[in-house]
Amino acid sequence: MENIQGANSGSELAIPGTKKTSAQKRASAQLAKQSLKYTTMFWFVTALVGQWIFFYYIMGFYGISVINDNMAYWNVVFERFGVTPYRAGDFSGNLAFVAHAIGAGIVAFGGALQLIPKVRNSFPKFHKINGYVYLTTVFCLAISGFYLVWIRDPDPVELNGIGTTINGFLILGFAYLTVRLAIKKDISSHRKWALRLFFVSNAQLTLRLGTFSYLVTGNILGMNPAFGDPFFTMWTFGCYVLPLLTLQLYFYAKERGSNRVKYATSGVLFVITILMILGMVGYTPFLLKVLSGGPISF
Repeated sequence: MENIQGANSGSELAIPGTKKTSAQKRASAQLAKQSLKYTTMFWFVTALVGQWIFFYYIMGFYGISVINDNMAYWNVVFERFGVTPYRAGDFSGNLAFVAHAIGAGIVAFGGALQLIPKVRNSFPKFHKINGYVYLTTVFCLAISGFYLVWIRDPDPVELNGIGTTINGFLILGFAYLTVRLAIKKDISSHRKWALRLFFVSNAQLTLRLGTFSYLVTGNILGMNPAFGDPFFTMWTFGCYVLPLLTLQLYFYAKERGSNRVKYATSGVLFVITILMILGMVGYTPFLLKVLSGGPISF
């Protein structure tokens, strides 16, 4: 009896320790989950602000210039990049360019609304209609991109054109899968492909934010960054490859990742968000100068 009591006593002493360990594990798992949740929210709010600033710029620059029949001003802004988006007498090419640019603005505005859970759940009809508008716009975005790269430009296609082409095919493929899964009522998979579509269709904004983030960060670090650096060639592809890889990491961390993976993913998202903010800090003054018609400099 004494041995049994001793054994029971030992068991009773072990139970509180076991419960404490389980509680610690639950607390650690909850903390890792919250870390991923809040860094994701930090990224989303930052992306939302950036997208709506971009939408304001697109409509204020391209929209107003078309209304005022002042499309030649496009060349004044882009001449330092060796690009002439407006070409006198090229109606179809100019139309494709402005459709591509304004389409990117619409995608930036409408796409963000598709991702907000409260909008999606409280206004399902709006979510559906906005989704159709969004899908139509991204289709036009891809087709106009193909036209600008392969038909309008008589020069041999360079790496940036290849990057744009790959991005266009990804937009069309992801759009198809997003619609197909919605029709099949596979909502979980539908949302994943909708997120992938969101990232590839917003490559124009990501391209610009990454460009200015590189310039701002490089100057802060004393690296003297300049257009023509290898980064800009790589970023033609990276502006949609990096977001897709980060999204896949997020899916893995959220669904099957250990606490360490969740923390690591949170760290990656935090760093990316800070770089986005630096890009916005550099990009926004440039946009305001373009909209005001003032001298443009970097």
